[in-house]
Amino acid sequence: MLLRDIKNIFEEELIEIYPLTEVQSFFYRTIEHYLHLQRFVLAIEPNLTLTKEEEEPIFIVLSRLKLQEPLQYILGCAHFMDLDFKVNSNVLIPRPETEELVCWILEDVEKKTNQQIRILDIGTGSGCIPISLAKHVSQAEVFAIDVSGEAIDVAKENAVLNGVDITFLKADILELQSLDLDFDIIVSNPPYVRQLEKIEMADNVKKYEPDMALYVPDDKALMFYEKISVFAKENLISGGTLYFEINQYLGKETKELLQNENFSEIELRKDMFGNDRMLKGAKK
Repeated sequence: MLLRDIKNIFEEELIEIYPLTEVQSFFYRTIEHYLHLQRFVLAIEPNLTLTKEEEEPIFIVLSRLKLQEPLQYILGCAHFMDLDFKVNSNVLIPRPETEELVCWILEDVEKKTNQQIRILDIGTGSGCIPISLAKHVSQAEVFAIDVSGEAIDVAKENAVLNGVDITFLKADILELQSLDLDFDIIVSNPPYVRQLEKIEMADNVKKYEPDMALYVPDDKALMFYEKISVFAKENLISGGTLYFEINQYLGKETKELLQNENFSEIELRKDMFGNDRMLKGAKK
């Protein structure tokens, strides 16, 4: 079958579910993944024909996209901070907003010259945050924890894939008191979506991404932030910094939490979409 005809089938069968630009992105990412073809291939070879063997994985992707399964899970990979990460249904798909948090940390680390620093990521999932930091900060000793052993397994694979050395620990932050180490930086993108907000979320998130990494009870929306803030006070060095990705609707409340815990230099930042999304505070 002609590749351009397969592209037309993608658009016809998915257009009622996704915006056209997203459908086209799905198609080009799929042919790049399976056939190593760049998106300009149809401009150069408009009559490019695929064999039945070449067609098969592309139509399998199409059938799974029709069920609203995320493309990253279908392909088994996601891109974050110009790095490749393996992903499956045990971990959240890395998002652009989280890249902004990592970039903020990197900006601050650059000001510390080349001194050795120790970083902890809490709730690491795929490992995208600590791996990206380790990749860009050669002088960092990086640790990461997650309550899910399956997530830790994925993160370990990603550390090997990206050639970085990270200490991964299976632990529940709601029960953990200390790691008997002092950290310069603690960062976390913990569960923060309230059940009342679930209705706003796309089906491809609700059906496929892990609930335990997303949701918190409506009446305990800041439960992870409260625990991590207390943990950070005990495990950061003096002047050490805590970074959070936060619920866009709870910026004021999360900032007040850090104020109540006596953090200084508190800064709330918006993401690329204008939503309160990142928070920083320093231990006095």
